[in-house]
Amino acid sequence: MRPLLVSLALIFVVAGVAHGAGECGRASADRVALRLAPCVSAADDPQSTPTSSCCSAVHAIGQSPSCLCAVMLSGTARAAGIKPEVAITIPKRCNMADRPVGYKCGDYTLP
Repeated sequence: MRPLLVSLALIFVVAGVAHGAGECGRASADRVALRLAPCVSAADDPQSTPTSSCCSAVHAIGQSPSCLCAVMLSGTARAAGIKPEVAITIPKRCNMADRPVGYKCGDYTLP
């Protein structure tokens, strides 16, 4: 009986992963990264002021620090030439009061 329960548990776990249950819920971090298209210029220049559409997207994604981190380190972000050390500063530059300050994101920490 015990092997059957373990097998069923593994099936549920694999099914959850197969349906995209991850840091960003059902959407993959790569798919969510596309929502940050308005942030491309802010991710290139750490001195620039992000646009309001960028800040809106970052605020929505930033409700989940693990999703925000996964997005900033995603393959889509890398392919777009996004520098994580610059992207990680966008929530602060958007004046997000509820940003995940000090949250460790790979090799980076959100300021």
